Amino acid sequence: MAQKNPQVSIILPTYNESQNIVDILELIDKNIPKGISTETIVVDDNSPDGTGKIVEDYISSIKKIAENTIDIIHRKTKNGLSSAILNGIQSAKGETIIVMDSDFSHPPQILPKMIEAFKKYQCDLVVASRYITGGGIQGWTTKRKLISKVATIIATKGLGVKTKDPMSGFFAFKKNIIKELNFDAIGYKLLLEMLVKTKGINIKEIPYTFENRKFGSSKLDSSTIIDYLKSVLKLYKYGKISEKHEGRTSVRFLSKAARFFTVGASGLAINYLVSLLFADGISNLWYIHATSIGIIASMTTNFILNKIWTFSDRDFSLIKTLKQYGKFVGFSSLGAILQLGIVFYLVDVQNISYPISLIIAVGLAAFGNFILNKKWTFKEKLWN
Repeated sequence: MAQKNPQVSIILPTYNESQNIVDILELIDKNIPKGISTETIVVDDNSPDGTGKIVEDYISSIKKIAENTIDIIHRKTKNGLSSAILNGIQSAKGETIIVMDSDFSHPPQILPKMIEAFKKYQCDLVVASRYITGGGIQGWTTKRKLISKVATIIATKGLGVKTKDPMSGFFAFKKNIIKELNFDAIGYKLLLEMLVKTKGINIKEIPYTFENRKFGSSKLDSSTIIDYLKSVLKLYKYGKISEKHEGRTSVRFLSKAARFFTVGASGLAINYLVSLLFADGISNLWYIHATSIGIIASMTTNFILNKIWTFSDRDFSLIKTLKQYGKFVGFSSLGAILQLGIVFYLVDVQNISYPISLIIAVGLAAFGNFILNKKWTFKEKLWN
């Protein structure tokens, strides 16, 4: 008799996870609710530490259980996390797909809640979220948390994603919602691409606590961040096709303003990280000098991101770009002076508390900065 297709397919992408893989497979099996048939698909990117061979040996050693099976896909090279997940999805037989990491940062104990959520909330996509009530992160450095927060802000504000944790790598979905989608598979966050490209689906977030890996090394490096930015630009272009059909001028104006403020938020992170790097890292500069370098770096990256992303200006001819950069730095400096003046006026003249005054001043200065750069630096009409 032919074996029935599993109800749930669990995709586990791996690269150098020899210390984790058997334990995570066993824990997944223990946490599958009774009566739910599953297949776990390990997608290994030719791990030098022999992860793929360990999985093969494990499959051979365990007693075959009809309801829960394990398969492995051997890839010849390391082609990226998103493409590994897509390979697994293409092979999956279940109607419901769950994507998770194999390093215990995504606890298998959450699997029953994810599976139950589809029935309880009649949803199409379940996101295990670190950023809703009840969720959290353990074991991350301040730098890692900051990078995650900036990436999340870029996704929610720049791409218009409503989910609180669009950068989660732990999610589940009904396979039918992606049958019409073409994925770029750039970067390491397939969920973000799904959130941007699917329309009208019902999404439910459930809380979980991310725990930093105990064995092996983190996959987050500079190339990962670059891939993420490439992915965001691709998704922005995708969204812009839809935006062309949006006739309301106010929507386009607010969309550009949101992107400008998102870039500003990323500039704060760059300012902080570069200042620390030069003060405590590669050169041990005096903190004033290090901070000055951080300011210059953030202004420069803000200019480039706003030129390419916010205002869609890709003309980098030398004279034009230098003129624009000079105006951008000038208006940014003017915005800083304006912010100081507003704070002083509200605190000393109007007797408003400093935290409230600061919020008002930052908001007004940032908006003024946006208007000036939109009109004079990038030569756009104000209201479009």
